[in-house]
Amino acid sequence: MTSNYTFIYDGECPFCNHFAELLEIKSKLNNIKIIDGRKNLTLIKSLLDKGFDLDKGAILLKDEDIFHGADAINNICKQINNPSSTLLLLLSRMFKSNKRTNLIFPLLVRARRFALISKGVSISLVQK
Repeated sequence: MTSNYTFIYDGECPFCNHFAELLEIKSKLNNIKIIDGRKNLTLIKSLLDKGFDLDKGAILLKDEDIFHGADAINNICKQINNPSSTLLLLLSRMFKSNKRTNLIFPLLVRARRFALISKGVSISLVQK
């Protein structure tokens, strides 16, 4: 049985946005839905109530399971095979390793914060 995935990201973050775009267009995953969290605040609030904060990383829904942050990136990258983008191929290979993902992910969260502050955009999507 094939799993269904929903990848939720921050559409204002240029890094998140580009990764989500690559996933949607170049990953060759047919069973994935890409959602901009900023356009779906009710969903973001319900996930936050369950302890999954989009401000701390992307969220991946896989059937009934929820993955957050480094785990979300690691899990979705493990599903990517032969993407039609060299960048996505590089990213998927880099983030298929749990160890590398956990090492690099905190830097990505800081880069997101810096990018949002530079753009004058709120880091928080919903009031906590």
